[in-house]
Order: sequence, then structure tokens, then C-alpha cells
Amino acid sequence: MKKILKSIKSFFLAIWKFIDKKIILPITKLVLGVTGRFDNSGKSFENWLSKRNTLLFISLFFAFAIFLVIDRQIVTFSRNSAEVLRSLPVTAIYNEEAYVVEGLPETVDITLIGSKTDLFIAKQMSSYDVTVDLTGLKPGQHKVNIKYNQSLVNLKYMVNPTSVNITIRNKVSQTKSLSIDILNKDKLDSKLVISNTSIESDKVIVKGSQEQIDKVAVVKALLDVEDLITQAVGNYTINDVPLKAYDSKGNIVDVEIIPGTINVDIEITSPSKEVPIKVIPKGTVAFGKAISSLDSGLGKITLYGDSKVLDNINYLPVEVDVSDLKDNKEYKVDLTKPVGITYMSTNSVTVTVTLGAVAERDITNVIINKRNLASGYSVSAASTSDAVVTVNLKGVSSVIEGISSDSIVAYVDLSGLSVGTHEVEVKIDATDARVTYTPKTKKVTVTISK
Repeated sequence: MKKILKSIKSFFLAIWKFIDKKIILPITKLVLGVTGRFDNSGKSFENWLSKRNTLLFISLFFAFAIFLVIDRQIVTFSRNSAEVLRSLPVTAIYNEEAYVVEGLPETVDITLIGSKTDLFIAKQMSSYDVTVDLTGLKPGQHKVNIKYNQSLVNLKYMVNPTSVNITIRNKVSQTKSLSIDILNKDKLDSKLVISNTSIESDKVIVKGSQEQIDKVAVVKALLDVEDLITQAVGNYTINDVPLKAYDSKGNIVDVEIIPGTINVDIEITSPSKEVPIKVIPKGTVAFGKAISSLDSGLGKITLYGDSKVLDNINYLPVEVDVSDLKDNKEYKVDLTKPVGITYMSTNSVTVTVTLGAVAERDITNVIINKRNLASGYSVSAASTSDAVVTVNLKGVSSVIEGISSDSIVAYVDLSGLSVGTHEVEVKIDATDARVTYTPKTKKVTVTISK
């Protein structure tokens, strides 16, 4: 109310300044000029001007002139102006339980035309009533008008768009499965993981047109754990988790979901596992040399992450390039976190590679194992010589002397093979990275039967 009174006061002040500047001041100057030029008749004019009737008629004349100026909106302040109100929300009036409306814009722009005073008052209003009345319309396509219910009758308005083509469809419902997506998981403490989530029900009801419901591939609860950054191990409940429906391409589908939000119980744990560091040399050292030792300076490392991932990790591999290495050398290596691991107790190690003179040794009668044989089949070596293999070892003498046939794993891969006789390649598991293992027999013959 204070703003309105202030605007009215400003309006009349502007009128008075206009009258003073444009009417009274010029007339005063004109009168003084005329009296100055006609000194003889100046006193007569002054006497005439000082008469009560004269002043009354002059006042009436100027009052009438001012009335005409204001009434005809000649004054600049009172001229028609335009004001655009952008992005006003549109409210549709229809039976939301029975129908779905498609094609209706969420917002419209309205151009108001009128005096500046009316426009000013209109802009101070906190709400604007923009509606589309769909009452009585049946399913199908319709062209409807958008209406602005203005409270000031002196204003004219134009809605953009004025009318729209919409489609009304029958609303149907269907039950969908609910899954949980965890947002901002990387903002949790790196030693923590969300090991379990639970909800009261994994089913929700989606409502919309049949065409929209057919697009829904999945409904997800978007669990944002950003607020749990400072939390520790324990059980927590996240309230009012929003639900969203998506199609097969990951686009949001505009359907009604019941309920619209759910509560999710989560369990935060900190699984860890201590594993050894295994240095793996890549390449071949200089001729006549062999690796005597591979020392990481750190026997074990503690890993944090998903418990299922930890179960499958028995060591952390660290690769160093020893191609054409002639002398002992230290390598500073940045460790790479395995997939599913969120934190490691150290991020780098210094690996010391020590060399020595190369020596050779043959290990005989190493049993050949069979791997990846299809279910329901049996396999046997075609002969005694196909059941064992001699393996050549290269490394420093102190290392290869401690290796026996029991510590060497030789095998053949039978993946994809069926009944019949097959010639297969002999492979060796390099159990010691300092040693080069070479089977003397490259291939053996096996027989697969059912």
C-alpha cells in the first residue's frame, strides 16, 4: 500500500512540475515582456490583471486547459506504455485423475498495455493468474486459448502464445520396479563405502498416458549422499528421496509416480584388506644379465573399497620397465588403484631392481595341467611324453637353484575344444617374476572324450 501511495504522490508531483515549467513560467515571462514593451499601458494592464474577476477567469481558463491535457493523456507520464511479463506459469483446469494433457506450455509471456501508473501497480502484484480451462473437453486434439485474468480493468494485454494445440489422453496406471541410484558417491570419505541400501518396497505406480508409460524402462530413486561427507561408519536414513522415470536411452519420462518420494536406509562401512605388492618387470634386461631381486621397500599395502572387489584381490601389481637394463636401478612408481578401490594406504613406491649374472637350468617331468575343459568331457594325454614337459629356467643362480618341479605350473588351455584329438600349446605360469620360464616342448597332443 505504501508503494502505491508513493507512486500516486510522484504522479501528481510530476504534473505540478510540468505545469510550472511548461505553463506558468512561460506565461509569466510573456507578461513581463509585454509590460516592458508597453510602459505607457503597463499600469492599465496591471490594474486590469489585479481585478478579482480577471484573475478568476484566468484561473478557470488554465484549470480547463490542464484538465484537457490530462484527460487526453497528452502528458508524457500518462501516455500508454507497454510492459512484458516473462515466463509466467500456466495453470490448466481439468480432471487430473482421469486425463493427461500434452502440448501445453509451462510458461507464457504477457505484454501489458496501459498507463505507467497502472503498469507500475500491476508489476507490484505477487501473483499472475494465467489459465487454460479444459473443463468438458474429451480425449483428442484441441486448440485452446490461454487466458490472463487481470485485476486492473484499465490495462490491455496480449498473451504469447495466445492459443496452443493440445492432446488430451486417458490416464492409465501401471506398476514398475524401483532401483536406487547413488549420487555424489565420490564425495564420501574415500575410506567409506555404502555397503547396503534398503527401502520398504521396490514397487511404485506410474500414471500417465499409455504412450508415456510404454516408454518407461526404469524408475530410480536418486539417493544423494553429499550430506554424508562428514559421516562415519553406521546406519542412516535418508528421507524424501525423489523418484524419476527414465526411458531406455536415459531420458526422463514425464509421468506421475506414486509415491513421489521414499525413505532409504543405508549402511556405511569401511572394508579393507592388506595385500602384498608384487613387482612385475616388463621387457628383457641386457644380454648376460638377470634379475636378482625386486624390492618395493614396502611389503604390503592396505586397500579400502567394495568388499566383493577386495575378495578378488590377492596382490597389487606394480610394473617396471627393465628393457635393456644393465645396472642396478631405482624406480619411483605411482600406484594405480584397481577398479572398485577407493583408498590406498600409500600412492607410490620406490622399486629397487638388482641384477646379477644369468644362469640356466632345466627342470624335467613337470606335470601338465588341463584348464577350461567343457562340462561333461574328460581329457587324457595321447602318450606319456604328452603328460609332462621339461622347462628351461633363466635367472641368477641363487634364484633358479631354489625352484623345483612342484613349484612350476605348466598347463594347456582347452577352451572351445570338443570330442577328438587335439594338438595344444603348453603354457607356463611365471610364479617368480625374476625368472624366465620356457617349455622345451611347445605343443602336446590330448584326447577329449565324452
